[in-house]
Amino acid sequence: MSALKIKKSPLIPMRSIIWLMLFTCTLVLYVLRTNMSLILIAMVNTTPSNATAAAVPECAVLNKDNSSISDNETSISTERRIGRKYSVTYGWDSRLQGLILGAYFWGFVLSNIPGAAVAERFGPRKSVAVSFALSALLTLLGPLCASWHPYWLIASRFLIGLFGGIVYPAVHCLISRWAPPAEKGKFISATLGGSLGTVVTWPLLGNVIEHVGWEWGFYISGILVLVWTFFWIVAVYDCPEKHPWIGSCEKDYIVNGLSGTLSSKKSIPPYKSILTSLPVWALGVAQFGNLWGLFFLMTAGPKFMSTVLGFDLGNTGFLAAVPYLARMLAGFVFGIIGDSIIRRGSISKSAIRKSFTVFSHIVPGLLLVGQTFVGCQATWVISLIALSLASNGASTITNLSNAQDLAPNFAGSLYGIVNCLGSTTGFLSPMLVGYLTADHNGMEEWHTIFYIGAIVYVFCGLFFAIFGSGEIQHWNRCEGDEDCPDVKPVRHGIDNRGFDGTTEDKV
Repeated sequence: MSALKIKKSPLIPMRSIIWLMLFTCTLVLYVLRTNMSLILIAMVNTTPSNATAAAVPECAVLNKDNSSISDNETSISTERRIGRKYSVTYGWDSRLQGLILGAYFWGFVLSNIPGAAVAERFGPRKSVAVSFALSALLTLLGPLCASWHPYWLIASRFLIGLFGGIVYPAVHCLISRWAPPAEKGKFISATLGGSLGTVVTWPLLGNVIEHVGWEWGFYISGILVLVWTFFWIVAVYDCPEKHPWIGSCEKDYIVNGLSGTLSSKKSIPPYKSILTSLPVWALGVAQFGNLWGLFFLMTAGPKFMSTVLGFDLGNTGFLAAVPYLARMLAGFVFGIIGDSIIRRGSISKSAIRKSFTVFSHIVPGLLLVGQTFVGCQATWVISLIALSLASNGASTITNLSNAQDLAPNFAGSLYGIVNCLGSTTGFLSPMLVGYLTADHNGMEEWHTIFYIGAIVYVFCGLFFAIFGSGEIQHWNRCEGDEDCPDVKPVRHGIDNRGFDGTTEDKV
């Protein structure tokens, strides 16, 4: 009978399809989030009045053997190198550019907490679909907004961020309903799709912009998002019980695995308990440090590559994306390691989460400091930044997993709260970069930026290592819900079998 059930099971487990859709969901989110960093370089003209942009890249002068810049090109203005193919450009200074880059994150921060409530009330499937559909339409209107006034572009980016703030809480809400305890790390690794989103977006848009103009950076982004949204609606459902394609064996395996941690009743999150919980604050601080390192390289990385190291726009997109590919691949490895350790049951979740902050926060901070010693050696600069973000891939088993540990019933809301705090780095870091590079955009200023990033990384990692926790909190219990018994920490050495005794690999 058991063998018969295995034969009747789908060839591809439904939770693998859900993982793929979660992965591409965060990928698409980062297409919308990161496209502006590259498009903006092409949108802004480089007249002599714009001192920061007009200056010949510092490393082009100091390091003439840079493989991307010939001796003759060192005397050519930045305008000719990256703006010669664009019929319309704008004279926006570095501070206005910082506002444009940061506008997305102002909206993103504001919607994280209410976005989590929306996802838990209406379901992550509908919430994500509506968010991306509206964001895609606003992206398609980007060139029109820019032609009216930069404030219209800022407003559109703000709204895209506002809708985007719903996505990560919805993703964590979906993970809490689909991921058996022994597969949490694997499912959390799906959130690293954003890294691939950066890897895909910058080289793709860099080449598109070089050949047909920056307007198509907006158009390509919007069209891709609309197409993906259709597939999301078709393939994803809010929980295994509602999915029409899932096999009964796999459905029972997931439901039984989550028994005792999830409630079937929709409840208002215990905000008072959440906001007075020290482990939650530790998670928020860890998330802040993680996103500081991630976002300042995301929003300012292309500018650093183009205006300081001196790479042309096509190379800038590719080279700025390489560290994010390293982060994604390392994140998968760390996720597998974390799941393996949890299955053995020899180390508590708290110990796992805290010990791996060495890789997710401390090492990346130290590598940013090391990067300041290599000067204009572009290969070393990019390599050390790549190693820093690769090590940060360990966040899949530290801060990115921790909301699922503390409160499975309210994982979406909890992640929304800590992500609200962490995402402030998305507008703080562009503002900092704009301020420090307003008068001069050279290595000295960027070294200061890297030092600040290193300090934030290390401090936040140490704070989480001291005050964080990996255990389910007492306020995860839903009052008056018979389906939510007294919460006990999930056994780390969880039996890896479905309801009929088959192993998860056969489900």
